[in-house]
Parts: sequence; structure tokens; C-alpha cells
Amino acid sequence: MATAGAQLDSEKFSCSICLDLLKDPVTVPCGHSYCRNCINRHWDGQNEGSSSCPQCRKRFSRRPDLNKNILLAELVEDLKKTRLQAAAADLCSAGPEDVSCDVCPGRKLKAIKSCRVCLASYCEEHLQPHYQAAPLKKHQLVEPSRNLQDNICSRHDEVMKIFCRTDQQCICYLCTMDQHRGHETVPAAAERMEKQKEVEASRLNIQQRIQQREKEVELLQQQVEKLQQETVQLKRKDVQLEQLSHTEDHQQFLHSYPSVSALSEPTHSSTIHPAPLTYFKDVAAAVAESRETIQDILRETGTNVSPRDAGELLLPQAQPETREDFLQYSLQIHLDPNTAHRQLVLTDRNRKVTLTSVERSYSDHPDRFTDYIQVLSRESLTGRGYWEVEWTGEVDVAVAYKDISRSGRHNECVFGLNDRSWSLYCHSNRFTFRHNDTVTPVPGPWSSRVGVYLDHTAGVLSFYSVSGTMTLLHRVQTSFTQPLHAGVYLYYFNEGASAEFLKPQ
Repeated sequence: MATAGAQLDSEKFSCSICLDLLKDPVTVPCGHSYCRNCINRHWDGQNEGSSSCPQCRKRFSRRPDLNKNILLAELVEDLKKTRLQAAAADLCSAGPEDVSCDVCPGRKLKAIKSCRVCLASYCEEHLQPHYQAAPLKKHQLVEPSRNLQDNICSRHDEVMKIFCRTDQQCICYLCTMDQHRGHETVPAAAERMEKQKEVEASRLNIQQRIQQREKEVELLQQQVEKLQQETVQLKRKDVQLEQLSHTEDHQQFLHSYPSVSALSEPTHSSTIHPAPLTYFKDVAAAVAESRETIQDILRETGTNVSPRDAGELLLPQAQPETREDFLQYSLQIHLDPNTAHRQLVLTDRNRKVTLTSVERSYSDHPDRFTDYIQVLSRESLTGRGYWEVEWTGEVDVAVAYKDISRSGRHNECVFGLNDRSWSLYCHSNRFTFRHNDTVTPVPGPWSSRVGVYLDHTAGVLSFYSVSGTMTLLHRVQTSFTQPLHAGVYLYYFNEGASAEFLKPQ
């Protein structure tokens, strides 16, 4: 009801223009009251010489003089005080999350202290006796707590002021003569002091460790800045190498090479040891590919330059371990129609090859395989790359140099039977690795999908069985002397056999 009355009073003492409590109230001749500023602004907006009441619309022959309504102003001030008191009471009232005063009748106020002797909580008013009465001044006051009853012994209904070190629990004095007789006991306050020392020691240790970690973080941030700067420099160097690799003028190329090829020493830190691959995978791969291109140009021009003089990069070449690592080098392989045997049909934008019994009317081309049912990729593979082949029937998944023989029925034309190619023979129940006419059985798990990883610079070629997880089938460590091309060999009498090059995702 008090709230409703306050709301009713507010409506009576509100300005009908601003709808707020009257401020500096004045009354116009018709008897209605407004804030002085509100009625002046209202009349200022009317035509000159015309004034009227906003409520009753009564017009005045001239703009009335405004005098303060003293009685109304005093009533408004009284109402403001009443509202402030009500708001303060609401602010002090205990909510669901607050500890309430145990003494307040009716609507309870928030407790500001709890007494561990009285086992009760008090608001500011009801706490005063603890500050004034001599016997109560000795009571222990703590922050408001709902758990005061936890300090009472459930067996003896006494305050637990003793700590049993034997059983590591708080007890009352009667417990020392009962089930805790003969145990090591001390006052709870004394045990608290001992534990407090341990807490402070732990905090000191933690703060020291925090300071140490902050120093390490600062050092790491400094190292990150250095690594970022070095990355920018490497990318700039890569652009220079790429531009150099496309220089057609051999003399200009050789003249610019010494200044462009020089590479600064990598940054090292004695505090952190991040794998260089983590920071420079893309850069290292790009620089390595540029180096291969440069070496190809040097070979084509007949220039005899040693690997050291050719800018042999010293960046560590850690190999991928997880599928996520391999996917960073994912490639989409496209087959070259000019190399396809006439019994092969290329589909899906030259990403899939299928064996047919009828030869196709392909035009003659010097790159075409004429005797063995094989095909090579259009892409020239240097640097790092990973691709997957989904196969059916009986096939060889291979890589080969571009200069592998294309015609004649001899080993120099067949993937895996010469030193120009490496192949994984895939059958319905087994895998076999072949190179230079040497056959190596592969014991790995069978799957209809094979993954191929190539690190041309490091001389690494790996084949994987892919079926949910990746399992290494066979790895080659060698020195590749030319760019490689992906290839497939489909065997006779397996019409419908196919191989599709997928870009792993």
C-alpha cells in the first residue's frame, strides 16, 4: 500500500509537460502548475502575444507573470525524501543471495556481521549491542555467513573451538574427553596460525613462479618478434629468387645470382626451441622450389655450379607427422592427355583415368606411352607435395622423371622397373614397392586409397595406406636429380580398372 501511495503522490506532483516531479513549481492563473522552465519553453514556442494553459487550453490576453508555488515546492521535496528513504530501505533489504539479519521482524535487512558466539547474523542496527555491551564486545564477529551451524558439534551441540591434529578436524571441548581422548589437540585459532604460515609460504612460492613465468613470456614475445622479422625477410628473399628464376637472359641471371642467393643465418634461441618447420613451412617449401628451378636453368645452360654455390639452403626439413601436417602440402594432380596410352580414358577434368578394351583415336605425340598402359601428370613436382589416389582393379601408383622412355617393350618404359621411376603396385589383397627392377614386399594394411608424399629437396618419397587413418607403407630416401611427375599404370585384362587423383581435405 505504501508503494501505491507513493506512486499516487508522484502523479499528483508531476509536471504534465515533462511528466517528471515538479522542479521550481509555478502556478498559472487557471490554477494548473508546471515546472518554471517547462511552461516558459512551451510559451516560447507559441505565437508572440499568445499564451495558453497546456492542460485546460485557457488563453491569456498576455503572458502571465510566474511566481513560485512555495507550498507545492515543499511538498515535492518531502516526496523526494520519502522516495529516497524507500529506495534506501530496498537497498538494505536482504535478497535471496544475501545473509539476512536474524533479529529483524517482518522484512529482514542485510546482515553486516555474523557472531560466532551467538551463532547469529545482524544488520547494522541490531549489531550495535555487540559494540556497546561489555560482555558482547568479547564475541568474535566475522563476515556474514550462512554456515554458522557448521561450527556446532552435531554430537554435543557445542561450538567447535578445538582442532584435532590426529583426525584433522574441528571438535568441541567435550569431544576431547570422548571419542578424541588421547589425540593431539590444539586450539583452532593456534592451528589456523600454523596453517596461515603455510598459506603465506605457498603464496610466496606462487608469486615467485608467476614472476618467472612473466619473464619467460616476455622473452618469448621478444623471440616471436624476431621470428616474424626473419619470416618477412625470408618471404622477401623468396620473391627475389622467384624473379631471378624467371630471368631469361643467362648472363643477367649469372650476374645477379651472387647477390640474390645469399641467405642470412637463421635466428636461434637458447630459451625456446620451436621447430623451424612450424614457422617456415610455406617459406621453406617455396624457397626450395625456387632453388630447384634455378638449378634446372643452370643445367640447361650447361653452367657448372656446385650445390654450395647454387645456394644450398640450410633450413631444417622436418617431415610431417600428422594428417594435418600432410594436408598443408595437399596438391590436385591433373593427368596429361598427351602422355596417355590409347586404352586410357581421362575424365573428371583429367583427374581420373579408366582402362578400356578399345583404343582411343588419340593423335600422335612424342610424349605418349605407346606400349604400356601408363599416363603421367601435367604438373612438374618439386619442393613438397601430398596427394591421394583412389584406385580399383590392378594399378601402379608411381612417380617418374619426365624423360622416362615412352615407346618399346622394355623395362626402361615401365614404372618401377628402371632408375627413372618409383611405383607402388596395388592389388586386391597386397601392396608391392618397385624401383629399378627391384621388388620390395609391403606388409602394411590394405586400402583402396593410397597417399603419396614427396619432399623433392630432402629426397623423401613415402606411400601411405589411407582409410580413416594414415599408415606408412614404404618410404624412399634418395637424391632426386630432376622434377618428378605423378603417374599411373593400369594392367591389361582389367577393363574398368581406374585411378582417381584426389586433393586431400
